[in-house]
Parts: sequence; C-alpha cells; structure tokens
Amino acid sequence: MSDSATPDTIPGPQDFSASLAALRESDRDRYLACLLAPPEKQGPLAALYAFHAEIARIRDVVRDPLPGEIRLQWWRDALEDTTGAKADGNPLAEALLHTIRDAHLPIGVLLDMIDARVFDLYDDPMESRSALEGYAGETASALIQLACLILDPQAARGSADAAGHAGVAQTIAGLLMLAPIHRQRGQVYFPADLLTATGLDRTSFLKGEDRPAVTRAVQALTGLGREHLGKARVASQSISRQNRPAFATLALADKVFARAETAGADIFDHSIVPPQWRRQWWMWRAARSGRW
Repeated sequence: MSDSATPDTIPGPQDFSASLAALRESDRDRYLACLLAPPEKQGPLAALYAFHAEIARIRDVVRDPLPGEIRLQWWRDALEDTTGAKADGNPLAEALLHTIRDAHLPIGVLLDMIDARVFDLYDDPMESRSALEGYAGETASALIQLACLILDPQAARGSADAAGHAGVAQTIAGLLMLAPIHRQRGQVYFPADLLTATGLDRTSFLKGEDRPAVTRAVQALTGLGREHLGKARVASQSISRQNRPAFATLALADKVFARAETAGADIFDHSIVPPQWRRQWWMWRAARSGRW
C-alpha cells in the first residue's frame, strides 16, 4: 500500500474520548502534551499517541513474542484495510483511521513504526549506534513528525530535521528511565559497539559486576543522546509555533541525561524518572517557548 492510501469507509463516531482516556492511563506525558495543543487538535493527537502507546507497551502485556507479533499484525491489518471493517468495534483503531483520513497521515510511516516494535518483543541486542538511531527514527522521530502533520501541516516539512534528532534524544532518555525494567527482562538497548568500547558485552552488562564499565556505558549513551539533542536545538528555529506541542515531551531529555550521568551504574538500582509535576511544568514551558 502506498503512503497516500487512506481509509474509504470508517465505521463508528468521530469520538476521541476513548483515545484520550487510554492515553491518560498508558502515556501520561503525551497525554499532558495533548492538552497543551489547541482543543481541536487534542483528539487527533490523542488518537495518534494512543496508537503509539498501544504498540509500545505490548512487551508489558505478553509473556512470549508470538502473542506480541499477533497484536502487531492486527494493527497492520487494520491500517491496510481501506474499508475500515477490521477496525470496527475498536475505538482506538477507529479514531486513528479518522485521524489518518482527516490529517492525510502517511500509512507507510505507521506501518514502519509497527515493524520497528517487533524488536521490543525479543531479547536480541541492539547491534550498533546506527541501529538505535534507526529504531528511534521509525518510532519517536516519526511520531513527532506525524504530530506536526496534525498540528500545522503546512509547516511540518520545516520540522523534519529537528524531529529526526529530537526522536533519537527522546528515545535514549526513555531507555535510560526504563533501564531497570529492561535489565530485569534481559533486554539490552545499549548498542553493542558502545558496550564493546566501554569493555562490556551483553552478558557482562546485564550482570553489572563491573560497575565502572557500566558507568562508562551509561555516560556514553547519555553522550549520544546529548549529541542529538544539541542538533535538534540547532534545527529548532524552523519549527512553527503551532508545532511546538509536538516537541513538548523532549523537555524531559536534558534533565534525564543529567540524572543518568550522576547515577552511573546505579541507574539500574534507583529510578531516575523525574516527578510528574516537574515533567508537566517542563513540558508546559517548552510548548510555550519552543525551548527544551
């Protein structure tokens, strides 16, 4: 299916209340980012973000990869069915299809996002920094750019470069916050070439016995995040005022990087997630000023 294909017939009402409710439970930060957008944009943004949250949390709700693959395939089928029949009865899918149609979102980008999430279902190591950047590009970066198409489609192209780097920085910040959970599962999102450079491999990294080396790995990953955050800031001048809410959650990244650098190897034993009220304040300020 081409990126321009959109659903022909979409069952169900154009009601985004289910998306907003689901997003509030599954991704509070993006839920709050929705509320920073104009009222008429909040529903479509919630539909997009709720879809992303659904496919991002599959590893949290399945024990084995196969059920996860099935869930991802269902979303592929729902997006590729131009009649909308597959989504009938699923309010999140119906809301997403409405948003795709009304905002002219490229379905191919959403399908790539689904494919990228297959990595989450398995414990294969992230092969390299470029592989991590590619993963982030198809997930977080794509999500930001799609949000720009909803908020200010005429100016969305000007946000592309900033969105690319912002998504990598945001992904790395998220991985650092989720490090204790990933280690418990045996998942390694730290790139293999980065681990090698700090004297570790997958096994020794998960064991965590060489704490100085783990600290170096955390600092190296944080450095990569800061590199992309810096590039996103340089490119931020081309982001329109209307598209600032699409970048609001990036306001957390710099603060998370600072906490990770301080924690080092302790990142696996103590949460570095900032309090919710601080995250909300940072996002509100970023959405108003365009600075993060």
